[in-house]
Amino acid sequence: MTWQQIYDPLSNMLISTTLAALPVVVMLAALGFFHIKAHIAAGMGLITALLVAIFAYGMPADMAGRAAVFGGFTGLLPIGWIVLNIIFLHQLTEQNGSFRVLQDSLSGITEDRRIQLLLIAFSFGAFFEGAAGFGTPVAVTAAILIGLGFSPLAASGLSLIANTAPVAFGALGTPVITLAKVHGYDLELVTAMIGRQLPFFSVLVPFWLIWAFAGRKGMWEIWPAILVTGASFAIPQYLVSNFMGPELVDIIAALVSMACLVAFLRVWQPKRIWTSASLRGKDLSAEEAKPAQPPVRHSREALIAAWTPWVILSVVVFIWGLPPVKGWLNSLFAPAYPMPGLHNLVMKVPPVVPSVHPEAAVYTLNLLSATGTAILLAAVISAFVMRYGPVAIVRTFFKTVWLVKYSLLTIVLMLALGTLTRYSGTDTTLGLAFANTGVLYPFFGTLMGWLGVALTGSDTASNVLFGGMQKVAADQLGLSPNLMGAANSSGGVMGKMIDAQSIVVASTATRWFNHEGDILRYVFFHSIALACLMGILVTLQAYVWPFSAMVVR
Repeated sequence: MTWQQIYDPLSNMLISTTLAALPVVVMLAALGFFHIKAHIAAGMGLITALLVAIFAYGMPADMAGRAAVFGGFTGLLPIGWIVLNIIFLHQLTEQNGSFRVLQDSLSGITEDRRIQLLLIAFSFGAFFEGAAGFGTPVAVTAAILIGLGFSPLAASGLSLIANTAPVAFGALGTPVITLAKVHGYDLELVTAMIGRQLPFFSVLVPFWLIWAFAGRKGMWEIWPAILVTGASFAIPQYLVSNFMGPELVDIIAALVSMACLVAFLRVWQPKRIWTSASLRGKDLSAEEAKPAQPPVRHSREALIAAWTPWVILSVVVFIWGLPPVKGWLNSLFAPAYPMPGLHNLVMKVPPVVPSVHPEAAVYTLNLLSATGTAILLAAVISAFVMRYGPVAIVRTFFKTVWLVKYSLLTIVLMLALGTLTRYSGTDTTLGLAFANTGVLYPFFGTLMGWLGVALTGSDTASNVLFGGMQKVAADQLGLSPNLMGAANSSGGVMGKMIDAQSIVVASTATRWFNHEGDILRYVFFHSIALACLMGILVTLQAYVWPFSAMVVR
């Protein structure tokens, strides 16, 4: 028995849109305003989504329940699996003292907290976004920053802000490759278009990051270092995306950015060293920040030993993400399970798609090729290098499982909510509300991408969700489909910092449990402000600088 989605079930778009937004509003309000624990807030949002889907949208109750279960499995693998294993690696390095040596070595490059943020949160995080994506960069950088003594809110919020500009080309270009494959965009053209939007923000975001941390004066004190960091990322980002392809954009840009910043620091240092590890202004977690300590000089052998786990992690994750390796691992073990009672039974209908189209619901248990498995392998190898015994490794792993149990539950519930909104059509109702904005569509179409990532937690999922709608709307309004397809992905990157799963990843990495609402309130302004700026850029490309939307090969 099939079921067709209905996008205006109450024959009043305003009321239908309000109902469609209700589950997300309930969850975010519970988190951000009523200080309810994240897993309870996610459960409240999920229950609301079930009620709206069944009673307002007419989705069969059994089908709605299956959609939620399907999403929950997606929450465990790949997202929860990544979080668990990166915290496992961090636990191992903390317990044997090598993480402290790593902190000292980073402080040896610079004791200035602002420059540490540029190096770790922006450049190093971008490398992990390019290699793995799906929450890995926030988990890694937030864990390192909290270890360096940053306050939990600073480590969490700033890691989320920094992880924006690289997202569209994350996981070896997965979001844009998926956009082109699923919705028929020309991969080279839409990649090039994204590469003409994001570089502006690759320069802006480092300035924004330091302003958010240290204020305007603190930012201008190190503007040369910020400019070097951003420009050395933006230029390769543009060149690689426009002349090579999407796969290595972030990795090349991140390596160039890190190298340029470290080289620049050899000839330039700020006049005033910023030692505060808390946010300028009101920081609810300031008392939990570790006092600044002068870095201790360590032997070369100790430094190599401290960096080895993170080098192993970088190498293994990069290799794991290569398409031939991923394909080989999937050929060994990647069983696919169509979700009974859901697979190909939900029908998307125009105007979202050109013709009635069944929604697939296949859960692929790609445990071997999953990024979390690469992180687990790197952690186990690193554990043996650090001279852990098998019993100690297993004990630490299960200790980590207990540590992050509520975070894993939250991720499962939030992905169940996001998946249910997709199959019930409520997210499409929200997207159509943006699509009905006429001449302002370039701006609001960009915000549609932002909404998609905020709802699903993934730029890839947002492109799957709204990429077709962007193409249809662009054709109807006489706009470039490649421009709006790129805008969906570029606008989406700004939603990454407020999506629920990223916030849970950040709170888990910093051990600041039950403070997800505080993190959400902190990053929300930054997210919507940057998304609006991206919308303005896309609008200018559409109407004022249309030549910039023309990509010639």
